[in-house]
Amino acid sequence: MRAVSVSHMRQGALLACIGLAMLLIAWWDTYMEQAVAAAVLYIMVILVALRWLPARSVVTVTLVAVVLTVLSYAWSAGVASEAGWQVTEAGWINACISVLAIVITAYLGLRMQQARTAEHAARERLGRLTRMGNLGALGAAIAHEVNQPLSAIVTSGNACQRWLNRQPPQLERAHQALQRMLDQAERASNVINRVRGMARGEAPNLEAVDLDAVVPKMLPLIQARLAERHLQVRWTPPVALPHVWADSLQLQQVLGNLLLNAADAVEEAVHHWTVPSDPIAVQVSAAVLPAQQVQLTVQDCGIGLPAAIAEHVFDAFWSTKPQGMGLGLSLCRSMVESMGGRIWAEPRNDGTTGAMFFITLPLADTEHAIAQSF
Repeated sequence: MRAVSVSHMRQGALLACIGLAMLLIAWWDTYMEQAVAAAVLYIMVILVALRWLPARSVVTVTLVAVVLTVLSYAWSAGVASEAGWQVTEAGWINACISVLAIVITAYLGLRMQQARTAEHAARERLGRLTRMGNLGALGAAIAHEVNQPLSAIVTSGNACQRWLNRQPPQLERAHQALQRMLDQAERASNVINRVRGMARGEAPNLEAVDLDAVVPKMLPLIQARLAERHLQVRWTPPVALPHVWADSLQLQQVLGNLLLNAADAVEEAVHHWTVPSDPIAVQVSAAVLPAQQVQLTVQDCGIGLPAAIAEHVFDAFWSTKPQGMGLGLSLCRSMVESMGGRIWAEPRNDGTTGAMFFITLPLADTEHAIAQSF
């Protein structure tokens, strides 16, 4: 209440100052020579009102200024006539100019006020929509990424049931399937934390990563699906593959997305055409590049990837799948780039239908690790 009363007091003091200024301008306009358009000074008062007063008060000040201008001209013209002075056209021309200037200034000022108010409201709405959109995108990203470990849990659970239903039950195999389920459940929790960290702008947990240990962990995601169609996925690393500087969990997420997409493409190709002649439907390979980098390649014998589509597959919310959200590859690009790498896609160039996805990551040499630690 006290803040409101202080605001009213300030507004009242400002109105008093404006009123006094308008009276001084009216006196000057009345008793100055008619060749001087003193009423134009009301524009300064209106500009002050536009800056500090609400629109209704600005309109009131404008009307008072117009009335005072007309009265001043009428009074000065009457006094001049009684005194026998010549009343020139300059007086009423200046009065008309002053009234027009006052009205136009007030009109434009009020329109600018309305535009600023509308802009402020639009910015607030945009901010709310952006926050809601970010929450929606975060939820969609978490749902998309958690789908990987959940699918693996279901696959391992089905395998566990099959091993237990054997006669006699294969307890060792069932135990291995259960362990994979526990590992994937823990991975799902880590995925949620990492995606939330990415949304908050947290840096990835970079370390020396052994690709020959990470890649084989991800192959079971699609092995069972391909085996149903008598197809395989193969990992062909070079001899003495060096470690890369990356975030192990994020790298697993990227590989998981690429492998699942490859399996989807192969299944769609089988559905539309025939089983690929090469039983190795998905192949993951690696090569050491001269620029202190390792290049991972995931290629498939799927439906293919036209060059025009390859330019957009990493765009957010862009997908070629009817039920796709368009988040998987966009997140892959964000993760790879946060690790100092690069990811891109191309059609296969060996005459076979399919797609190739490439990832380059820096080597985990001592100098690079030291530089990143600072």
